[in-house]
Amino acid sequence: MRIALLACAVVAGLGLSACSEKPQTNTQRKADSRAYQGPDDGYMAPGWKIGDEASWEAQMKARAQGQNEYARASAS
Repeated sequence: MRIALLACAVVAGLGLSACSEKPQTNTQRKADSRAYQGPDDGYMAPGWKIGDEASWEAQMKARAQGQNEYARASAS
């Protein structure tokens, strides 16, 4: 009886340990840096310059306007 209980505990422990998430620390952008100071990794929107807050704001406004359902419905 004890062997079966011990085996169940070991299986449950191994099963629960498989559910843990590994920390995702391989990032280039630090959490304390501004969003507009992102990395130069080739996946940037055209017209955006690293460190330029005004171009960052313009890109964010253009993206938000493209996702605006009211603006998209009236253009059709």
